[in-house]
Amino acid sequence: MKSRACYTYVALAVLAGCENVTVDQGSPSSEPGIIGASQDVPPEAPPGTCWDKIVGPSVTGTVTEQVLVKPADLTADGQVENPAVYRNEIRQTIVREGDKTWFETPCPGIFTKGFVASLQRALAARKLYVGPISGMMTASTRTAIRRYQEPQGLSSEIVSIAAARSLGLISYGVDGA
Repeated sequence: MKSRACYTYVALAVLAGCENVTVDQGSPSSEPGIIGASQDVPPEAPPGTCWDKIVGPSVTGTVTEQVLVKPADLTADGQVENPAVYRNEIRQTIVREGDKTWFETPCPGIFTKGFVASLQRALAARKLYVGPISGMMTASTRTAIRRYQEPQGLSSEIVSIAAARSLGLISYGVDGA
């Protein structure tokens, strides 16, 4: 099975096979934790692919419990001399975890300065990015990514594979993946 992480980089005009992909080896242009590619992946994720997720809000509830402070005092014949003492304990608890929306992302090695500059140009051409073409993953670049992806139902500052493909930054693999 071919890895879906192997792509031809159309925007960089590189025509190569999966084993011989050549890209600009400039320094990665993102801040830590900004490009996605979580180690936590969905169970059905093919090996060698990178993923991120959006976790929706959890449902929380208030739980009130009575906690025994002092047990009842009993007489020798089993009669209650002094009743038990309880206190109410109130706490918040998660009733239902938030829904996870997984999406595939380009892997960290793809995020070169050249790739991010191409991303900025593609977003600027769509009037979503107005900053300089710096090749740096800036706050305005991340905001433009979110603006581009939201109409497709993905509210994330992490660029998805689907968005990168639709922007013409990466192409479909040979096997259509």
